[in-house]
Amino acid sequence: MNNLLIFPLLIPLCTAVLLIFLQRSIPLQRWISAIGSAANVAAAGYILYQVKTDGIQTLYMSGWVPPYGITFVADMLAALLVLVTAIIGSFCLFYSFSSIGEERERHYFYPLLQFLLVGVSGSFLTGDIFNLFVCFEVMLISSYALIVLGGTKIQLRESLKYILINILSSALFVAAIAYLYGVVGTLNMADLSQRVAEAGQDGVLNVIAILFMIVFSLKAGLFLFFWLPGSYSAPPAAITALFGALLTKVGLYALLRTFTLIFYHEPSITHEWMGWMAGATMALGAFGALAYKDIPRILNYNVVISIGFIAFGLTAANKDSLDGAVLYLVHDMLAKALLFILGGIVIAAARTTKLNGMGGLIKTYPYLGWMFFVTALAIAGIPPLSGFPGKMMILRGGLQNEQFWLAALSLASSFIVLYSLMRVFMSAFWGEERQVPVMSGKQQRAMLIPAAGLLVIVITIGLCAEWLYDFVSVAGDTLINPSLYIDAVLKEGMR
Repeated sequence: MNNLLIFPLLIPLCTAVLLIFLQRSIPLQRWISAIGSAANVAAAGYILYQVKTDGIQTLYMSGWVPPYGITFVADMLAALLVLVTAIIGSFCLFYSFSSIGEERERHYFYPLLQFLLVGVSGSFLTGDIFNLFVCFEVMLISSYALIVLGGTKIQLRESLKYILINILSSALFVAAIAYLYGVVGTLNMADLSQRVAEAGQDGVLNVIAILFMIVFSLKAGLFLFFWLPGSYSAPPAAITALFGALLTKVGLYALLRTFTLIFYHEPSITHEWMGWMAGATMALGAFGALAYKDIPRILNYNVVISIGFIAFGLTAANKDSLDGAVLYLVHDMLAKALLFILGGIVIAAARTTKLNGMGGLIKTYPYLGWMFFVTALAIAGIPPLSGFPGKMMILRGGLQNEQFWLAALSLASSFIVLYSLMRVFMSAFWGEERQVPVMSGKQQRAMLIPAAGLLVIVITIGLCAEWLYDFVSVAGDTLINPSLYIDAVLKEGMR
């Protein structure tokens, strides 16, 4: 047992509760938020170190061993994603200091950000499927408040779609859990894996598996993503960066965990359906990225494309593709946070979201321009940047599984990602310079420093991919061999 597993939830939770009582003091809110975020990164880093040195870590709340009680489990996949979440939360926090605005700061932005991190980290660490629902709801309730924070017309309009789709998916989630418990009589994920294997995944269990696939696909924006581009365009860039980097990735994590640990026995049904959904998501996301000339929409459709690409790694379901899915997921979380932060700075500099209203920013903001250029190359998967290794591993796994059409579609979508982001770069930074007020040097530095920090991490992941693969390979081993997870949770609990 490892009591430190609760820290990625406890630290932001305590920070959020404390911040609620400090609403009137913005400087104090910033300092406490920064200290809490730094402590969260340290705790998540130590958990990753423990998993690397000592194997999968478990925590049984109140001493109730599985399959009873609440269990938290940190395998390598969960530990990596919790650390990445803490890092993204910290950089988005520092970016928000100069961008979110005093009005939102006074209306509980910082506590809501911390509550969001509680839900995201809890979703990655939970070991039972009902607690996954609870953590999802903590995350979503925080996001409901964040998406309307500021009360602009577009926020109120777009939040309706976002809230309705998540209420629907949450209702389906509860129904799926109830049906699953009624059939197998347990909620612990490790125990569920054993019970489903013993009962045989056919008939009603296949129906339940498809219901879970629909639920998590709605939350991830896989195929059923009609709500995402508009909803994620509504809030300020600091909030959109959190949403694009974290929220859809929790849905993808749930798909990875559920369909490699519990419902992996009938891939001809579940994984084939996900393959078609992944292909449709990449194709439709590519059309959206090409169709719009509005920066938030273009960036959001790039999120959609990456969702389909990661799902492609899951559908192939071999060692290469799952390793690639984990590596690309880590890259995509960091790179998307960076992309939305840079997009927010571009919009702030140009005073518009429309590409045809921009131009010539490279003269005034050269660092911003070249940072955006390198980020675009990383997201498109250009070597030696961070998107390349994971993308190549997913493609190799797909070709091994003879999914040639998905491999071809993923390659085509990568070119469209590059084209769409280069179009933003050329429209915003080249051409005739527009006469707009120039941001002060202090404001530029305050916005660019967190972006520069994330860019360094993205570049380092690409250059040190072999070192990172030592961690990713361990995560892939657990996904491809569920017995490693089951033994760590159930056998530890029997001692």
